[in-house]
Amino acid sequence: MAKRLEIFVAVKGHPFDRNALEAMVVGMGMEPTIVDQPAAAALLNPDAMARYDAILFYDMPGLDFRAPAAERPHFVEPEPAFKAGFQALLDQGKGMVMMHHAIAGWPAWPFYNEVLGGIFLYKPTEILGRSRPESGYLGDVSYTARRAEGDHPVLAGVPERFDLTDELYLGEIHEQAGIEPLLYLDTPVDAGRFHSALHAVRGLTEAEAPWARPTLNPLLGWAKAARNSPLVYLQPGDSAATYADENYRLLLGNALRWVASPEGAQWAKAKASETAV
Repeated sequence: MAKRLEIFVAVKGHPFDRNALEAMVVGMGMEPTIVDQPAAAALLNPDAMARYDAILFYDMPGLDFRAPAAERPHFVEPEPAFKAGFQALLDQGKGMVMMHHAIAGWPAWPFYNEVLGGIFLYKPTEILGRSRPESGYLGDVSYTARRAEGDHPVLAGVPERFDLTDELYLGEIHEQAGIEPLLYLDTPVDAGRFHSALHAVRGLTEAEAPWARPTLNPLLGWAKAARNSPLVYLQPGDSAATYADENYRLLLGNALRWVASPEGAQWAKAKASETAV
């Protein structure tokens, strides 16, 4: 019988169905320990993570939506202890999977989104020396996902195409050496349908705050080396319906098993020289 992986799951910052999320991880043959932010941040260090095989990030820390409307959201700098612990985990090679809205986390700490390979922005921000507009979102979109070519272990058994109904993002995906594509959007979606994240959190209209929409990047998932850690990001994962989808469970389960494996660790070390972080 395959080992049941112990998975640390960091959550909070964005609404989600906790029971359905837990059922998904258990249904993939794993044992989740689900911890809300900010408590999760205090545990993200090598000593506290020693018992866990991998970390699943389904959180959105570093954003204060209680700030005055005209400033919302305020970007919060992570505590020095979290920065040190997180970087130590990367140096150690701890496997990590980031789901959906986790790409919006810690916008005040550029290192974090460089490690992840992209960022969802709630307001215009300078990213990698370039001024970038806020990101966009479009919920409950029925679309076809297409797996990348090749035989990456995360794609084992995943059909060439499968259908999902989930939320899509117009965000920033960094052009970095070492990003290995895993999943693409295979359905044409007009960028004009997306909603501005800034408009949503500040109650603004297009007339009040014109929005220069980013280009829709069809890349929905990738693997990369984050220092010595194998890291996978999957944009799908917004709803209980997606958690229950057998193809999504297969993809996510593969990702967690791969980042927890010796092969994943070896891959990351081999790729680390290609990564600028």
